[in-house]
Amino acid sequence: MDNSLTLEQKDARLGEILRDMGRILVAFSGGVDSTFVLKRAFQELGDDCTAVTAASETFPTREFDAAVRIAEEMGVRLLKTEVSELDNADFVANNPDRCYHCKTGLYSHLRRITAEQGYGFIVDGSNMDDLGDYRPGLQAKKEQGVRSPLQEAGMTKDDIRELSKRLGLPTWNKPSFACLSSRIPYGTRIEKEKIDQLDEAENFLLRLGLWQVRVRHHDEIARIEVMPQEMAKVVEHSEAIHAKFAEIGFKYVTLDLRGYRTGSMNEVLSADTRKKAAAQ
Repeated sequence: MDNSLTLEQKDARLGEILRDMGRILVAFSGGVDSTFVLKRAFQELGDDCTAVTAASETFPTREFDAAVRIAEEMGVRLLKTEVSELDNADFVANNPDRCYHCKTGLYSHLRRITAEQGYGFIVDGSNMDDLGDYRPGLQAKKEQGVRSPLQEAGMTKDDIRELSKRLGLPTWNKPSFACLSSRIPYGTRIEKEKIDQLDEAENFLLRLGLWQVRVRHHDEIARIEVMPQEMAKVVEHSEAIHAKFAEIGFKYVTLDLRGYRTGSMNEVLSADTRKKAAAQ
């Protein structure tokens, strides 16, 4: 991809890519990236573009409901479906390739929908920045033939936020989100009880007005990650947070002094593991 392209040229290229696809099914989570690609696909393809949102144990109800609202406000046809990652033993084992098994199950499910309803492609919201982290789910995407038009157009996260803002999308400044299983250390089995604890804990912090939140599950310990500028707010509400987290089932509550960063659970992985994933 030519890195010298302007934002407008990338957006024009995105339009060409989408028009060439014909009928598509957009894997839609309601996040920054999938909302933008859905909006652009709807602009280019109209009724030949359909969104699909999957409810699951690791996708919070608040996120599912928000995705449904966005699709309805956009006027796009939306398919609601369900998947269960916790029925997949390889996913539950929570090895470093966990996301591969999750995405394989999801995209296999979506492929059945495309075959039944005559869609040409499944489209996701992956962008250029996703290529720089440990993401075994990208291999599953390749194997299942999922297209990533934002990547194909050379768009970064900043590009997508800027273009989303220009389009008036409510997600242009939405915090990043990853499924709740990413809060559990590799090697620790993923169980519904842990997922429910994380969901309740993060919902509580969000209600306090915090913007970017992660609660990492270390058995009896909850490790809170927020943006550095929001740490003071956590300290200000420390008594209420501790009481709520104790009610949820945590004995100890900690604040990570490095603050929020994406993929912090991947910091324990070896450089070799990361290189292998990047080469896939």
